[in-house]
Amino acid sequence: MGHGHTHNHNHNHGVDVSGYHKSFAIGIGLNITFIAVELFYGFLANSSALIADAGHNAGDVLGLVFAWIAIWLAGQSPKGRYSYGYKKSTILISVLNAIILFVAVGFILWDAIGKFVNPEPVGGTQVMIVAGIGVVINTLTALMFVKGQKNDLNIKGAFLHMAADAAVSLGVVIAGLLIRYTGANWLDPIMSILIALIIIGGTWRLFVDSVNLALDATPEGIQLDEVSQTLLAHEDVVEVHDLHIWAMSTSENAMSAHITVEAQSSAKLLGEIRGLLAEKFHLSHTTIQLETKEVQLQCQSC
Repeated sequence: MGHGHTHNHNHNHGVDVSGYHKSFAIGIGLNITFIAVELFYGFLANSSALIADAGHNAGDVLGLVFAWIAIWLAGQSPKGRYSYGYKKSTILISVLNAIILFVAVGFILWDAIGKFVNPEPVGGTQVMIVAGIGVVINTLTALMFVKGQKNDLNIKGAFLHMAADAAVSLGVVIAGLLIRYTGANWLDPIMSILIALIIIGGTWRLFVDSVNLALDATPEGIQLDEVSQTLLAHEDVVEVHDLHIWAMSTSENAMSAHITVEAQSSAKLLGEIRGLLAEKFHLSHTTIQLETKEVQLQCQSC
């Protein structure tokens, strides 16, 4: 039976993260080079701290690689069973990156506790110079992602990895200078713990947001009630039901809804609704089913 339903699909994309391929390539290249430098001087200076930090940086480079792969997958065309493509991979990778950051924090805390139990003198000037290079490299890399991290969780994961590395390296430099002039070796593990707590704060938010998106929760910054009221404010809209909003990726949201109208649907009305949703809520993929009061009553009696 024909119900006079009209379906419309709008595929305007959200935040464009494809321009970050160069940033990922540069960031990964710089950090792999820095890891090699850390390992070289770590063995040369017999510094377990530098060798351990090289291992931590290697984990963060792995996080960058995962994030880059996710962005590449998201750009692939839909095919076969994957009718939406591989956009959801960006959400799964952001969850994985949060877990990698938590593991890295665990190693930082473990190392700090070990230094409390068995105090060790902080490496000399050579170690601080290498850590200073790490501050510069990781800060520059983080800055390449600072803009995109406000709108995309996958980019935010990459930003947090590099910001965390910069903070750890800066902590080594600051603690080294303070210890050099005060002789208080306990400052080194204290600095590590403070940095770890800061990283946990940012990572927890990333983890929660990523899990919520993976479970198809309404994306952060969008309220279902507000979307519903906005649609109802249109003069031709009588009722909104079966309203769903979810994330297709870390940068693109989708919406579906049944909208009851006074008269038969028209291309003009659909265009007005699509434009309203795109402008106010940045909803990039909308599936709208228009129905009249008569059709709705027929469906309810079926």
